[in-house]
Amino acid sequence: MNKWTVNDIPDLHGRVALVTGANSGLGLETTRALVARGAHVIMACRSLTKARQAEAEIKQSVPGASVELAQLDLASQASVHECADTIQHTHDRLDLLFNNAGVMAIPRRETPDGFEAQFATNYLGHFALTGLLLPTLLSTPHSRVVTLTSIARMFAHGRIDFDDLNGKHSYDRSRAYGQSKLATLLFADELQRRLARAGSTTISVSAHPGYARTELQSTSQAASGSILERFGEAAMRLFMSQSAQMGALPQLYAALSPDLQGGERTGPDGLFALRGYPHVEPVNEQEENPRTAARLWDLSVELTSVDYAPLQTRQSREADV
Repeated sequence: MNKWTVNDIPDLHGRVALVTGANSGLGLETTRALVARGAHVIMACRSLTKARQAEAEIKQSVPGASVELAQLDLASQASVHECADTIQHTHDRLDLLFNNAGVMAIPRRETPDGFEAQFATNYLGHFALTGLLLPTLLSTPHSRVVTLTSIARMFAHGRIDFDDLNGKHSYDRSRAYGQSKLATLLFADELQRRLARAGSTTISVSAHPGYARTELQSTSQAASGSILERFGEAAMRLFMSQSAQMGALPQLYAALSPDLQGGERTGPDGLFALRGYPHVEPVNEQEENPRTAARLWDLSVELTSVDYAPLQTRQSREADV
């Protein structure tokens, strides 16, 4: 069986990609791989200082790399709107959108919009961003939306707690993280269903990196202050993890493999899906819940005021035909 690597990425000259959280970890490695094959990448990052440092690193390792920076704080709906508006006015095509950025297992806090921070950053921010960029995505033939989920979604046990979505009554940081990542999976699936009904050539695919060594784990540990957790994390990193370069492969595969038709879930093919080369994963029946996904979608439209109108208009035209 062939192992898909960055060497399988086709020539990408003329194609435009946006990567959220592109200044470190999976986002940085994804950006590096894309520009090495000629893509123009918009690095959408919360900290422009860190983004500039990452830009310099990329241009040093990939001479002639075509990148630009965009300020994006996914925890702020105002920032999401401002970033999307800038992209819409400066780019007439968007071939690839990587909903990559995230925070992991942090103590409870609320965003300026009043949402629990993990749900807001990992899910709602990307829901709004994708919807706001939808006109450009739909006008770009065969564009793709790749949304990053996580194996940690298992902590949500296949359930979105609609009665306490912001964790005001009961909050467990690991479960909240798992719920946010289950939400991204349900979003990717529901987006694909709606794109297919509208007859669009744009497709939606989800991906997870397995257990990749990035800054997320160390940030989470620092927030917890638990010595036991730090010991367990060190053991996992030593025996079960893989590099950020390998962890980025599933989302690159999701974005660029010609074999995908939309709706697939990609991840590592190795032990317990923690590491390995990318492949399409079988559907977990516990997570296959279109009714929950549709309910979450409708609630997300209400919370963000982003209604995906271009997709609905296209769907209505298809029905009339």
